[in-house]
Amino acid sequence: MPRPPVRWISLFLLLITAVPVLTGETFVISDRTLRLAEDKYGLSARKRLLAWQDLMRAQYSDDLTKLEKVNRFFNKIPFLNDITHWKVEDYWATPIEFLASDGGDCEDFAIAKYFTLIGLGVAENQLTLTYVKALSLDQTHLVLTYYPAPGMEPLVLDNLVETIEPSSKRTDLLPVYSFNASGLWVAKQRGRGEKLGHGSRLRPWRDLLTRMTEEFHQK
Repeated sequence: MPRPPVRWISLFLLLITAVPVLTGETFVISDRTLRLAEDKYGLSARKRLLAWQDLMRAQYSDDLTKLEKVNRFFNKIPFLNDITHWKVEDYWATPIEFLASDGGDCEDFAIAKYFTLIGLGVAENQLTLTYVKALSLDQTHLVLTYYPAPGMEPLVLDNLVETIEPSSKRTDLLPVYSFNASGLWVAKQRGRGEKLGHGSRLRPWRDLLTRMTEEFHQK
């Protein structure tokens, strides 16, 4: 996939309190971020970000509850392709950009769910972003997959459907490959498959992680 282009400075640069979300401390979106989001996208952008903040601060009893809450929260956002939304062929938005702008494509849904669940305490090794072929659409598509335990069949969080289903029930999806911050796997219906390490196809993902790391430390 093509490298994301350079564009306007991310609102995520201003989320200087985002680091605590990965350390179990209170998650806070700065007033400056909220003001800029509102200035650019209107009062509804502020409300969406504050709703996300509330989601991140809530206490949930188990991972399945977290999956349901997060999947439902983000699936309310409208689907917009990158050409329509960002005026570029391919761009992977940060969660702040996705929520503030009120739109995104499949990568944006999956990425926002991934980082939100990690922030809620789901182990990173239980989550992968999985490229599939959506057979009904005859096109590539990105979903988030959750593994209850190593080697178990994953659950699929998808913006195309509201329910979270085991991968074996998603016969409309053909797995291609999956990845997270730890590596790249040739995807299988059950389990992650053979680990290949990071490849050039994941350059947009590495770029996103680099930008978010820089954003976390922005003063």
